[in-house]
Amino acid sequence: MGLLADIVKQTNGTPPTTIRSFAPATGELIGEVRITPREEVAAVVARARRAQQAWAVLPVKERCERLLRFRDAIAERQAEVVDLLTLECGKPKHEALIHEVVTTLDLLTYYANNAPRILASHEYPLHLMKHRRAYATYVPRGVVGVISPWNFPLVLSMTDAIAALVTGSAVVVKPSEVTPLILQKMKEIYDATGLPEDLFNVVQGFGATGQALIESGIQKLCFTGGVETGKRVAAACGARLIPCVMELGGKAPLVACADADLEKTARAVVFGGFANAGQVCISVERVYANRAIYEPLVRRVKELTEELRQGDPSHDFVDVGAIIFPKQIEIAEKHIADAMKKGAELVTGGNRKPGPGQYFEPTVLANCNETMTVMNEEIFGPIVPIQAVASDEEAIVLSNRSHLGLNAYVFTKDRGRGRRIAEKIEAGSVLINDVVSNYACAEVPFGGVKDSGFGRVHGEDALRDMAEKRVVMEDRVPMPARNPLWFPYGKDSYRFFQKTARLLFGGGKIVKKIGEFL
Repeated sequence: MGLLADIVKQTNGTPPTTIRSFAPATGELIGEVRITPREEVAAVVARARRAQQAWAVLPVKERCERLLRFRDAIAERQAEVVDLLTLECGKPKHEALIHEVVTTLDLLTYYANNAPRILASHEYPLHLMKHRRAYATYVPRGVVGVISPWNFPLVLSMTDAIAALVTGSAVVVKPSEVTPLILQKMKEIYDATGLPEDLFNVVQGFGATGQALIESGIQKLCFTGGVETGKRVAAACGARLIPCVMELGGKAPLVACADADLEKTARAVVFGGFANAGQVCISVERVYANRAIYEPLVRRVKELTEELRQGDPSHDFVDVGAIIFPKQIEIAEKHIADAMKKGAELVTGGNRKPGPGQYFEPTVLANCNETMTVMNEEIFGPIVPIQAVASDEEAIVLSNRSHLGLNAYVFTKDRGRGRRIAEKIEAGSVLINDVVSNYACAEVPFGGVKDSGFGRVHGEDALRDMAEKRVVMEDRVPMPARNPLWFPYGKDSYRFFQKTARLLFGGGKIVKKIGEFL
């Protein structure tokens, strides 16, 4: 049963008109937003389209200069943004600041500084039709829709919104109903900058609001969420031929080679597994440790995990905060029960924390194997399962068993070994001797393979893909009105083209000379 169905049940069958946001660390009500009626979503998109028409005619450089006012405003008000993220998501302030606010500011800065170059027209050298010239130009799409998740409600919304605005489009964001307040805050900050009001918009609601956004006439959609929901969203986009980007989660393996640095690997496992309480699409979700390092690695991971401080991040500096969406606790408990039933060892953790708030202890499982759900299904919670392997090859095979392929990690002191393993793992990104940091690299494309989705965010190609590529061809040399490639066809012209084809493609010295010339 979904969140909306739960609410309807609690209100005796009456659909809600507002969304109430509760602090996961305390259970307290912290705010309420109005649900955007379905018919109003189309009106929001229509207003965005009108605002976009004036925005689109501005040069890229001028758009970027104006958007830097938005960046400056976020930076000036970072304290209140961090406080709200900490309150609504129950995440430590360090993570709210670095993972969400700083990453957003850096991406906006990177695109503002580089978009004029990235989106500049460029020529395609033609190898055959030398009398013609071809070049590509990048034009705004119109209105881009964004449907974003609850685990990183700021950065996973703003990544796509920023790219859309830079390329000259308007954007309409539908944040998760679990964390609706963050984007309301972004809209408030944006409106205070003096930028066009309807260019950046937020609509609130449940699945029906997202569906209305898809049906509203948008020109592109960016979705981040679960696999099953993503499939339905992609199908809805496909039915309307709306280009889309799908980021649908991961099951990131960490391969610990026999020669891995024990301390660094253990700390990477703990940070990669428990940052944001494990609610990260690129969390370390399974560890394949070579038998030579397995036992000492398990011991050190246990020690480091038990040093972690967990609690309400709004009152103290803690390492691990609350679980944002309470049903993830039930999922965690089911994974642990299944693993224990099939022979796993509970190394540490494994329980809900008593008292107010939604807390689950950072948990480490050892003696895991591929029959356990915890090694196959996305956890999205603070659990790290560890399995011993006999070789790099076995680790690669097990890593590639998953239907997901977003991130993967390899730890070894041998750079060549690391690269060989990394290039064999089926994932959109593979990090050697590091975890999760690739998402913070604005220059580097981020996205998945297999059921982790398609399309990329970040980097030059993603920015160009946010725009619409238009190819223009023109004459370098004026051609006669009677073009030999046009009508009428005849025997003489056909023989001429036969001979030309033999000269160009038939082999021999003359072909080589012509090829060098072309």
